[in-house]
Amino acid sequence: MSVPTPFRRVVPSDLKASDWHAFMVGAVAPRPVAFVSTQDAEGSVNLSPFSFFNCFGSNPPILVFSPANRVRDNSRKHTLDNVREVAECVIHICDYAMVEQMSLASTEYAKGINEFTKAGFTAVASEQVRPPRVLEAPAAFECVVEQVLELGTNNGAGNLVICRVVLAHFREDIILPSGVGIDPQQLDAIARLGGDWYTRASGASLFEVPKPNRNLGIGIDQLPEHIRTSDILTGNNLGRLANIEQHAIPTPEEAQAFRKEPLIAYTLNKTAGTPEQHRALMRLGKQLLEEGRLLDSWKVLLLADAL
Repeated sequence: MSVPTPFRRVVPSDLKASDWHAFMVGAVAPRPVAFVSTQDAEGSVNLSPFSFFNCFGSNPPILVFSPANRVRDNSRKHTLDNVREVAECVIHICDYAMVEQMSLASTEYAKGINEFTKAGFTAVASEQVRPPRVLEAPAAFECVVEQVLELGTNNGAGNLVICRVVLAHFREDIILPSGVGIDPQQLDAIARLGGDWYTRASGASLFEVPKPNRNLGIGIDQLPEHIRTSDILTGNNLGRLANIEQHAIPTPEEAQAFRKEPLIAYTLNKTAGTPEQHRALMRLGKQLLEEGRLLDSWKVLLLADAL
């Protein structure tokens, strides 16, 4: 495992609010974006994105976003004023196809200006709440606002808008073939980082990690020493190897039988009688692991120690 680089120690109160904000939103990333439609007591509609957002429970279904006070001048967002007047909203999830329009809606237009119109979105009447929803969004959650929790009064202070979902709309093409759940490739969601940066959650940027709660993994502390202390295997490699139950680890006999596999036999013959043989097998074990061949990787790594 590699040695970490030095760390900088930062105390938030030692920095200007804007400087600390840059560190915080740059490091806590990527963040999902809530694209929120609201309306005031007179019926004027507002539409704005917020990257201080996530889900906080499924039963009851709770979404929370924070229209923080502006860091620049400590002014309040129209969204915050609106949910205090009309305790309802629609929270949308945005895909890559609408990210530029969504960003445009964050322009600080005067109160009463409709961002649906400015950003070119289609407003559709909601069924359970008063604010309209965005037709172009692949997912939309009609919500009632349960509570607005003010976290402070300074520049950048958050205001948690705690929302309960009463109805959801999911575009058919993003739903998994099973009929339950969302296909991340089809959703093609975007997320926020620091500055002007976003990321796109689809294609090669997506990867799977088997959930450890499906079994009782042995843990990194129980890995054989030559695996645990390897300078070839990464922390991610060790985590995957250690997410295996004891009974599933290949036996020494299974590892020895694996010597007959063409790639293993070739590697052993090519490096026979050299100090490089152990490292060559360790590198091959790493390669097999990263190809998703967990048990084959274990066999090769056990072989490396048996030489």
